Amino acid sequence: MAGGVGSRFWPKSRKNFPKQFQDFMGSEKSLLQHTVDRLLLSIPLDQILILTNVNYKSLVQVQLPNFKESQIVLEPHMRNTAPCLLFASLKIQKMNPKAQILATPSDHWISDPKVFTKDLIKAFNHSSKEEELMTFGIHPTQPNTGYGYLKVSDSSNPISKVLEFTEKPSISLAQKFLSSGNFLWNSGIFVFGAKTIVKAFQAKQAKMYDVFSQGINVLNTTMEQEFMNNSFQKVDSISIDYAIMEQSDNVSVVIANFNWNDLGSWSALHDQLEKDNNNNAAINVIPHFENAKGNMIFSSKKKLVVMDGLEDFVVVDNNDVLMIYPKKKHQNIKQVLDDIKSKYGNQFD
Repeated sequence: MAGGVGSRFWPKSRKNFPKQFQDFMGSEKSLLQHTVDRLLLSIPLDQILILTNVNYKSLVQVQLPNFKESQIVLEPHMRNTAPCLLFASLKIQKMNPKAQILATPSDHWISDPKVFTKDLIKAFNHSSKEEELMTFGIHPTQPNTGYGYLKVSDSSNPISKVLEFTEKPSISLAQKFLSSGNFLWNSGIFVFGAKTIVKAFQAKQAKMYDVFSQGINVLNTTMEQEFMNNSFQKVDSISIDYAIMEQSDNVSVVIANFNWNDLGSWSALHDQLEKDNNNNAAINVIPHFENAKGNMIFSSKKKLVVMDGLEDFVVVDNNDVLMIYPKKKHQNIKQVLDDIKSKYGNQFD
């Protein structure tokens, strides 16, 4: 899934060049390229589909030149994750009714891909035997209010039943989840059989299924894109979590052994990067810091940054925008962008 805008990473992530196509880790590879490299450890290249917005086709082709055009599924409208996953699942089911599907965002950071591969194989093995929808759960390390939480029946087992979903709880509720020991972060990475997920959509999102099922005959043909263009505008924008996972009683979770970060904000990036002795993380920066602690500093071009007296801020210097913003308010950046667009139009979008 590579169709999002990544607005919480504004002003670096922009509508015409969102975060999945950018290098946030200083590795000279985009997050999308890292994701594909990770999948190729267990999945043949010709069995990977890139689900993205029609406006990002050229970005995908430049960054993934070995992919055929037929492997790039172009969404004409941004409709969140449920519609694109149903459409892709119908495509895959038509190719192979017995297929097992991994659905993963393209903008997460997993530092140990070999461990991820072992957990993925574990999920595939379970999914192939049981008609279950599977996700990967991450042991929480802090009461993060930006993640979804899973209540599980037994967090000590490698695979457990999911009893309850809670999306982005309050800080007090997140603290209770953390202390209880039977809640996990929802990674947003899913595994299911093609038959199982399509059946779930038939039951839980009948209208969406009816719209897309009308085009089954043209899937994987030259007429597919025209059908997509006509059908996507007829379905609601909704996440796979709300549309299917939270409404289903056949959901299991693999307790992840891999290191995971959804890189959903500048604060999350700060957590992932190496820091100096004062907990400052910096990219493309020649630092000259005094009395500066806990900051996340990013420059689009290598430059000297002089800083004194700043603590727990995000500083982003990106071409036409300089942002200096409290790190504790990182979840508000999307709203800040909305306010800027209402005042200045789309020139900074």
